[in-house]
Amino acid sequence: MKKRAQKVAFDHSGSSFDSLLEEEGIREEVEAVAIKRVLAWQLSQEMQQQKKTKQAMARDLQTSRSQLDRLLDPRNVSVSLDTMARAARVLGKSLEIRIRDRMPGSVKHRGATSRSKEQPAKRAHRHGAEKL
Repeated sequence: MKKRAQKVAFDHSGSSFDSLLEEEGIREEVEAVAIKRVLAWQLSQEMQQQKKTKQAMARDLQTSRSQLDRLLDPRNVSVSLDTMARAARVLGKSLEIRIRDRMPGSVKHRGATSRSKEQPAKRAHRHGAEKL
């Protein structure tokens, strides 16, 4: 009878998802994809709510259907801010962008507040879902 090798448990207590992404050097990429996923989802949801087809949306944006598909592709992060803003406007919405401190305490200004340590996807969803 063979003995199974026992796995050694690794203690992840005290670490955060953000710190793991920083260690791996992929935090910015992961956050960009998370933000794009939220924006693409919001645009799709608003199109459904307004019963706007992809063909009609592309026509209103004065673009091709394939360009619209790239805009709605959650993995395609190379869409310009101008294109996102135009899509939001066509749907009667606006796009809001802001710059914030990356890490709590990374840059201290008088009156500056630190943000909570929440996962990038949740943060993107929370901020992205507010305005579209």
